[in-house]
Amino acid sequence: MNRRKRTLLIFGLALLFLAAVTLSGMLCHDVARKADFSVKNLRPCGLYLFGTDWLGRDMLARTLTGLSMSIRIGLCTAGISACIALVLGIMSAVLGSRVDAVISFLIDTIMGIPHILLLILVSFAFGKGFKGVVLGVALTHWPSLARVIRSEVMQLKDSEYIQAAARLGQGKLTIAVRHMLPHLFPQFAVGLILMFPHAILHEASITFLGFGLTSEQPAIGVILSESMRYLITGKWWLAVLPGVMLVLTVELFDVAGNALRRLLDPSSVQE
Repeated sequence: MNRRKRTLLIFGLALLFLAAVTLSGMLCHDVARKADFSVKNLRPCGLYLFGTDWLGRDMLARTLTGLSMSIRIGLCTAGISACIALVLGIMSAVLGSRVDAVISFLIDTIMGIPHILLLILVSFAFGKGFKGVVLGVALTHWPSLARVIRSEVMQLKDSEYIQAAARLGQGKLTIAVRHMLPHLFPQFAVGLILMFPHAILHEASITFLGFGLTSEQPAIGVILSESMRYLITGKWWLAVLPGVMLVLTVELFDVAGNALRRLLDPSSVQE
């Protein structure tokens, strides 16, 4: 098996695991909310692999449900943010120096503000909860990818086939859609996947701090926040195991993104 096939295998296994976590979390939603005081505060065992909490709820079901919600929020927000980055990156490079100056100033301004602070402010402005989290993450994660796409489009503008299309009378929109977008797809796809772990971590972070999802929802940030008060009593499994699963999920998204980047690299065909 050559390197390209190994990379493809790693990419497929990572996506398979993430899909399994998402689907199992959706199926465990009712189980995650079910309380049973007869089995409360149990350590991890054969029947309850992640133990139970102070209400007797299955921590494995709660963790899977929380991760599933985080992954779905990450997919939604990363998709919106990547599309914003694609549109603004192309506009910045195609619509003239004035538009480029405005968009570049906007990118520099957003990147100059501490990210978690900006995320909290945007989420709070939209009323916190699910709506605030989605809009907050979606509206604050696009600048880095927009800068990458802008630089790619700047290089494309000087290429011979773009200049030939302009001399043949094709408009800027036609050139951007027909000639630039196919070239930008690898950067867009890799940036989209690599944006997922950031979206998931930031959703969990602001929920942990109390500015995200409400406590009624079995989100991973809610689970970690509620478990903090019980760590001093020795109930380590309430925070450690969900935290490990969150780190594993984020790492798998990073692995999938790097694998896709190598697969889309033309030089990897011969490896």
